[in-house]
Amino acid sequence: MIITTVGLDADDTLWHNETIFRLTHARFVDLLADHGDEALIEARLAETEQRNLRLYGYGVKGFTLSMIETAMALTDGTAPPHVVREILAAGREMLAHPVETLPGVDEVVAELSETYRLVLITKGDLLDQERKLAASGLGERFAAVEIVSEKDRSTYDRVFNRHGTGPAHAVMVGNSMKSDVLPAIAAGAFAVHIPYAVTWAHELADAPENEPRYVSLARIGELPDWITTIDA
Repeated sequence: MIITTVGLDADDTLWHNETIFRLTHARFVDLLADHGDEALIEARLAETEQRNLRLYGYGVKGFTLSMIETAMALTDGTAPPHVVREILAAGREMLAHPVETLPGVDEVVAELSETYRLVLITKGDLLDQERKLAASGLGERFAAVEIVSEKDRSTYDRVFNRHGTGPAHAVMVGNSMKSDVLPAIAAGAFAVHIPYAVTWAHELADAPENEPRYVSLARIGELPDWITTIDA
């Protein structure tokens, strides 16, 4: 057997996430409509998020702080209290949003766990990601869970050596070309890209060319058969 370990991303690979962020983006734009058009507000928020990633990391809490900072900037520091209250309420609602697994996820995770060591590898806030995993009902299927600050080559090298037999015997599966595919391949693993309906701009990147360890699948239900072809 070549493959011993399968790494799975969480947000937008196992359950919906970006669509929830998009709804909050729309709510934020409406809230500040008197201070700029949609394009301006979205651009300023994206700039703030990008700048704050190194301080707040990924997840709802950092996003909420970035919304407040953007609101203050757009209003020259005079954002009324009700605007801040609305932003904080939106953040709390995102943190309490029900977890809805994507089609086919429950069955595929159950099937793969019978043969391979499954490792959840995700970025984001520790408490929020633990909450979503527990709410998904998938927790018992994973041999290990790694909630990391960033996904790069060293992350996959460390994780697949710690919880498996090294990157050469591992597959990483996710919706982000930038975080789930390219660094996993760089570490020596196989990588599977399963696109989600929408992708955060920060996670966009070009697909690798002429890379035998990479494949793009339309849906997660195709994953078990693809892994079987590698083992064969």
